[in-house]
Amino acid sequence: MAIQSIPVSVLYLVATPIGNLDDFSHRAIEILKNADRIACEDTRTSSRLLKQYDIRKPLFSFHQHNEHRKVENIMEMLDNGEVVALISDAGMPGISDPGFLAVRAAHQRGHTVQTIPGPDACTTALVTSGLPSDRYLFEGFLPPKKGRQTRLQEIAERDVTTVLYESPHRLLKLLDELLEHAGPDRLACVAKELTKTFEETDRAPLGELQARWHQRESIKGEYVVIVSGKTYSE
Repeated sequence: MAIQSIPVSVLYLVATPIGNLDDFSHRAIEILKNADRIACEDTRTSSRLLKQYDIRKPLFSFHQHNEHRKVENIMEMLDNGEVVALISDAGMPGISDPGFLAVRAAHQRGHTVQTIPGPDACTTALVTSGLPSDRYLFEGFLPPKKGRQTRLQEIAERDVTTVLYESPHRLLKLLDELLEHAGPDRLACVAKELTKTFEETDRAPLGELQARWHQRESIKGEYVVIVSGKTYSE
């Protein structure tokens, strides 16, 4: 009796706009329109984006709380010959968002993985900051407690640029900690709401940045913080 072969299908990782909808590529839109199913972090958020481009495909949730459970579901879809597209709420799947586990599993099962590139906050903020981008280390979100101080000390001692993501309610704490570990003269940049209406880039030594942001009446939005290497000087 012949062994039934498993059809090889494609898992697409599709970058979505981080703010400005005009950054959505024609290729990304076409891939989503032709996929059998779309995995997304929040179906409500993605539904609004897809409706804007008249993309009508079945959606299912795939986020940090169910990622381990849903990977096998995606593999079953691929095994059955379906084309699955994976998107996040904003930016590139797998970069501080779910994606890695599904991609690893797809490779292990012999399926094709293709990435449709597009916007991501890390490189957008990095090149906008004017800090060295020939070598950099992406830290994403630092752990809130365990291991946080160790990572901050590593950043302070590092000779390459570091890129961090931070939430609005922890931004001031992060700037305080970076100032403590790296000192007031270390060049840094706070990038806010990239590609959106209230986009802002604030670049200065950490001492000035920390003081300025503590004077703000309110801190809202999404943030990327870029810190220069220890030996960098202008």
